Parts: sequence; C-alpha cells; structure tokens
Amino acid sequence: MRAQLVVTLGVHVLDVLVRPVEEIPEGQGATLVEDIRMTAAGTAAGTALTLAKLGASVRTSGAIGTDPTGDLLIQLLDRAGIDTELLVRRTDTSTSATVLPIRPNGDRPTLHLLGANITYGLDDVPWDAIAEASHLHLGGPELMGADVPARILAHAREHDVVTSVDLLAPGELGTYDQIEPLLPYVDFLLPNDDQVLGFSEEQDLVTGARKFLAAGAGLVAVTRGGDGALLVTPDATETIPAFDVDVVDTTGCGDAFSAGFLRGIGLGRTPREAAVLGSAAAALVAQGLGSDHGDFDLPEADEFAMTHKTRT
Repeated sequence: MRAQLVVTLGVHVLDVLVRPVEEIPEGQGATLVEDIRMTAAGTAAGTALTLAKLGASVRTSGAIGTDPTGDLLIQLLDRAGIDTELLVRRTDTSTSATVLPIRPNGDRPTLHLLGANITYGLDDVPWDAIAEASHLHLGGPELMGADVPARILAHAREHDVVTSVDLLAPGELGTYDQIEPLLPYVDFLLPNDDQVLGFSEEQDLVTGARKFLAAGAGLVAVTRGGDGALLVTPDATETIPAFDVDVVDTTGCGDAFSAGFLRGIGLGRTPREAAVLGSAAAALVAQGLGSDHGDFDLPEADEFAMTHKTRT
C-alpha cells in the first residue's frame, strides 16, 4: 500500500467566527463577545486541516482571490503543513469568506460570500498531481456543475486513486441530477442527513443512500450531528454513535469526520473503524471555535475514541 498522499479539491473559505452571539445589536449598537477567530474552512480546506493533523500528506486545490483574504487563507493552510501550490488565484474575484455568529448552544447561522470557488474549472485541475495521489477528496462538486467533477473523478479512477466526495449545499437546494453523473466514480460519498434527503429526492435516509449506491457509489457514510453516523452499503447499514462532549461550535465537524474517515481508510482500517476515527475527530473539533480547533494527532484521536463515552 502506498503512503497516503491526499489531494483535497474544491471549496476553500476563510471563516470569521464570533462567539457568543445571542442577537445582533440594533442600529449602531455594539456588544462585547468572548472570542473572534479566523480559520481556513470549506469542504476541501477544512478537511485538509484535520487530515494533516492525523498524519496524512495533503495537497489542496481550488480557486481563491489575490486579495488579503486569500493571502491569509494560504498562510493558515501553510502553517498547518498543507501544500498550497495547487491553489489558483483570481485577480478579478474575491476569496470566498463566511461570517459565523456562533450562538451559545453552538448553532451557527452564516453570512456567506461565494467568491472564487464557483470559478474553478477544468483548466485549473492539477491532473498530474491527482494521478500521483493515493486519494482524491472532492468537496462541493455541485459548485462546479456536473461535468467537471465527473471528469476529475473519472481521471482519478483511471489512475487507481481512491475517491471520495462531500457535498456543500443544504439539502433543500439539492437535486439528484446534480450528482448522478459523479456517482459511478465515487468510492466513498460523505453527505450529511439533510443532503441525503435533498439530493436523493427521497423521504428516507437509507432509501436515499441506496439510490446513490445503485448509481455507482461504493459506500455512503452519512453524518447526523449528535446522532452519529450511518454507514450504508448495498447489503447492510451500521450506526456509529457520536461521542458525548460539550459542544462549543459545530463549524467544520463534518469536514473533520470526513478527514478522520478517510485517514482510517488510508491506514487500511474497516469502514466502521474509519467512521469511529471520523467521529472522534469531529468531537475534538466541536469542543472549540472553528474548523482548526484542537491540537491533536492520530494517536491522541485514537485514544480519545477508546476512552470517551458515546451518546446513548
């Protein structure tokens, strides 16, 4: 088995997180908060952060601007040990950014700027780097249309690269035709429960997941927040409980699960073992503010998984 070299491709965002926010002051009013942080985030960049913590070699590709926001995003990724040379920079488009006023209970409404993410196309794809990788993780394919991600994933498959896909849009904005062309080239599909229902256009999680499997996906790992994860194959379903922790902020938890799951798969673990590692990574991130929270590595995440209680 070759060493795990992952290319994360897709959505890159600079998050500005403010906590706690119970309400927005009226007019010119002001209020004091406990913390304001800026972090790299998004279904490509956020996943890259936790993959790097867990010991994978990571290269990341996507579109950002040449603005100071893009400069800071690269600095944060570089600091985490992620290779950013595959990022493309736009002179005429801003870097994607999100402002998240985090409520005391961990909920996170968003104010989002799409920015350069929606400009990424076939001319930007690092074809050789993908062919050299052991794993391609594509985050937010629905921003690229259907043809571009399908061609990227097909290229990975042609070079025996393991593939995974995570979605970005909420389920209410999803339709099956947005992702159907991708599914024959996806080894691991990693949506949340809302996305399964929205993109499958079904009323039941298992039915929706199996619709993806019937179209070619190898395994669907569905995240369900505090209810844990659901692994769905053509023959079986298996529930992975979430860990019982005090949640500060859920930003990046889905990306952390993806990273832990993919790291486990890269290490030759079973899907269940990989999902447990994903749940542990998500729980560690949830205990602080932002996608990059937590100074942990693979042994510490494994120890957390062995010693912490799960939710009942």
